[in-house]
Amino acid sequence: MNRTQRVVLAVWSVLLCAGVACGQELARAKKAADSGFSPERLGRVTAFLNAEVDKKAIPGAIVIMARDGRVVYEQAVGFQDREKGLPMKTDAIFRIASMTKPITSVAVMMLAEEGRIGLLAPVSQYLPEFKDLRVGVEKKDATNGAVTLALEDVKQPMTVQDLLRHTSGLVYGPFGNTLVHQAYMKAKLFDNSQTLAEFVTKLSKLPLAHQPGTVWEYGMSTDVLGRIVEVVSGTPFDQFLAERITKPPGMKDAAFYLTPEQARRLSELQVDPATGNRLGGSDLTKEKVKWFSGGGGLLSTAEDYARFCQMLLNGGELNGVRLLAPKTLAMMTSDQLVPGMAMSGFEDLAPTAELGQSFGLGFAVRTRLGPNPLDGSVGDYFWAGAYGTYFWIDPQVKMFAVLMAQMPFPAAGPYRRAMRELVYGAMVN
Repeated sequence: MNRTQRVVLAVWSVLLCAGVACGQELARAKKAADSGFSPERLGRVTAFLNAEVDKKAIPGAIVIMARDGRVVYEQAVGFQDREKGLPMKTDAIFRIASMTKPITSVAVMMLAEEGRIGLLAPVSQYLPEFKDLRVGVEKKDATNGAVTLALEDVKQPMTVQDLLRHTSGLVYGPFGNTLVHQAYMKAKLFDNSQTLAEFVTKLSKLPLAHQPGTVWEYGMSTDVLGRIVEVVSGTPFDQFLAERITKPPGMKDAAFYLTPEQARRLSELQVDPATGNRLGGSDLTKEKVKWFSGGGGLLSTAEDYARFCQMLLNGGELNGVRLLAPKTLAMMTSDQLVPGMAMSGFEDLAPTAELGQSFGLGFAVRTRLGPNPLDGSVGDYFWAGAYGTYFWIDPQVKMFAVLMAQMPFPAAGPYRRAMRELVYGAMVN
C-alpha cells in the first residue's frame, strides 16, 4: 500500500468513525422497571410539568433521564413557543447558559491531559493581559462616609485551577453591588459583538473582587478559560468545541449559533404578562454572534446534553469516542475548595458546608448527605443555567437527569428542587 492509499484509508476511517458516533442513538430501556424505576411514579414527573404549563408558570419543558446507560424517561410537555402555539418537541433547542461551563471545563482538561495547559500555571502564562492584575478594596471615609475603591497588588497569581473552580476573584457584575461589581456592569462585558480576545482585554483592565484563591464567587472565570483554549489550541473556540467535543459523540445541535433550520426549533421564554416582554431575544445566527462565551453561550437539545452527561457518567467515553480519562474526570468532580474558604453562593446550588456541597472543576459536587434537604448521593455533581436548564449526574446509582426549560432564573429554583424529589421518588430499586 503506497502513501496516497494509506492517507485515503485513514481519512475514510475517521469519517466512518465519526458517522458511527453521530448516527448512534442513545440506548433506550425497554421498560422503566427494568432500570429500577416505577412507571407510575415516573408519571408524576409528567403530571407535575403539565400542571405548571396549564397554570402558565412555564411555557414547556423536556426531561430526559437515564440509568445504567439506557434512557428510562424522555418527555416533552407544553409549548416551544406559547405565543405562537408551537408544541414542545424533543428536538427543541434551548439556551443552556451556564450549563456551557462544564463543556468548557472539559475542553480545558482535554488540553491539560495533552500537557498543553497546566492547572497550577498562572493565567498570565497564556494570557499576558492578566500579568498585572489588581484587587479592588473598598475604603470608607470616616468623615463623610464616602466609599472609594483602592487597588492592591495580588498576593499570589491567579491560576487556571482558580478559573475552573471560581476562586479567581473575577465576578459577575449583576450578582452584587460593590464598586467592583458596578465596574463590571459599566464595562458591558456581555456583548455578543465582541471577540474573546476583545473580551479578555476589556476584563483584564478591571479590578478583582477578591485575592485569587481565597473566596469562591461565581463569575466570568469560565469565559476566560474559553480564550485560553483558543490561544493554546490555535483554533477558534467555537471550532474547537465542535471538532473535539460536540461532534465526535453526536451532539449535532450543540453550538453557539443557529442555522435557519435550527432557529425554527428554538424554545422561547413566554412573555411576562406584567411587562409584555420576554428575555432571550438576541439574534443567535452565525452572522451575529462573535463572542463565544465559554461561561454561558451554548445552545443544545435535551438529547445532546444527555449525550454529554452519559459521556461523563461513563468516565469520559461515549460510543467509542473518549474525551477524558476516568482519573481526570474523578479529579474534576472532587472537592477542590479549601476548607473554610469564604463563599458567595445562591440557593440549592451554593457550594457551602451548610448544604453538604462544594465545587470541583466545572461542577458543584455533593460532599455529604446530612445537611442537604434534597435527594441525591455523595459524589453526585450538577449545575444549572440562567434560563432554567438543569442537570445532575449520580455515579452511585449510575443515573443522570436533564431538565430543559426556559424561564427567568429566579423562578427556576423550585423546578430544580422538585426534579430531584420526583426522579429519586420514582427510583424504587
